[in-house]
Amino acid sequence: MEKLQSIEQYDQLKNGERTIFMFSADWCPDCTVIEPILPRLEADYPEYTFVEVDRDKFIDLCGELDIFGIPSFIAFHNGEEAGRFVSKNRKTLEEIEDFINGLAE
Repeated sequence: MEKLQSIEQYDQLKNGERTIFMFSADWCPDCTVIEPILPRLEADYPEYTFVEVDRDKFIDLCGELDIFGIPSFIAFHNGEEAGRFVSKNRKTLEEIEDFINGLAE
């Protein structure tokens, strides 16, 4: 999964056709648990660009987006927020798939 490098890159990716940002941190045990399933998600949903956002590196962005728990996901379609799966709880593959499948076209 691509890692976010700058706010400018975030703005560019957010305005892309379909992007899902995953907010995480190296120290987060629940983020580590889902790490092995991320390549499968990318393979199963090729219409999306998946981008990992380091919560500690982009703390101001997380504040702007109301990301107060990780791992969390926010999807954008052409610059508009299409959905969010934001909480401090551990996420299962099924829950993440349900979130992606429920995104508005």
